[in-house]
Amino acid sequence: MAIDTGLTGTAELTVTTADTAAALGSGDVPVLGTPRVLALAEAATVDALAGHVDDEHTTVGTEIRLSHTAPTPVGAHVVATARLDGAEGGRLVFGVAVTQDGRQVAVGTVERVLVHRARFLDGALRGPRR
Repeated sequence: MAIDTGLTGTAELTVTTADTAAALGSGDVPVLGTPRVLALAEAATVDALAGHVDDEHTTVGTEIRLSHTAPTPVGAHVVATARLDGAEGGRLVFGVAVTQDGRQVAVGTVERVLVHRARFLDGALRGPRR
């Protein structure tokens, strides 16, 4: 299955107290926590692939590089945008950016790999190989 570069996707969030560093255990301040920023960036990559992966396959995240560069308060609206910049075999590399009111608050890359859904789940149920 070939997936072409240039696909884009978005994910949005209005920050709640449950999304803060203090709530997520990644700090002690009431601002958008990096784990939530990461999840939002991944959601944008999944959105970019919607309708481009058949039901027998899915993608899984394998590597993430993220710079969380500015704080975002509770109540603020953030948007993650992902663009598929590289596709080689089943390896998909996205550039991602997260903004609040047009101001960049995070930037990075998310790598996903195309897998056969049933085989992947079967392997997960078998557990790690020894």
